[in-house]
Amino acid sequence: MASNGPKVMLINGWSVSGGDAFPWAFKNQEVGPIVGTRTTGALVGPATGHQLIDGGRSTVPDARLYDPNGVWFDEGWGVESDIEVIDRPTQLAHGSDPQLVAAVREALRLLEANPVVAPDRPEYEDRTARGVNRKTRDRRGGR
Repeated sequence: MASNGPKVMLINGWSVSGGDAFPWAFKNQEVGPIVGTRTTGALVGPATGHQLIDGGRSTVPDARLYDPNGVWFDEGWGVESDIEVIDRPTQLAHGSDPQLVAAVREALRLLEANPVVAPDRPEYEDRTARGVNRKTRDRRGGR
């Protein structure tokens, strides 16, 4: 069964690259609220590298993302959360995750406001040789 219930995403300032791209798409597609703190905004990484004569390296990003409306990803800024919750390392070290608590609370609130209604299960098909053959004939215009 598909996950038809509410979706909530967690992000923070350690989110980069795909951690920027996925929440960006999540937000653009209006999948659900995002909880946490703004991502780093380092979506485009160094795809092309060049060795320098002194042994150093120079990298040049060679791609960038934009949404269906032609708006570029905000490189250097990142994706902002809808519900800001700061994750403090001391809380995490003591077994408390306020972002996760806020995300679960929000998902439960959304679920209560918009309960998921499972579709009725259709009657079982006749998957015997006779039933399958009958369906095949019916689709071809036979009896």
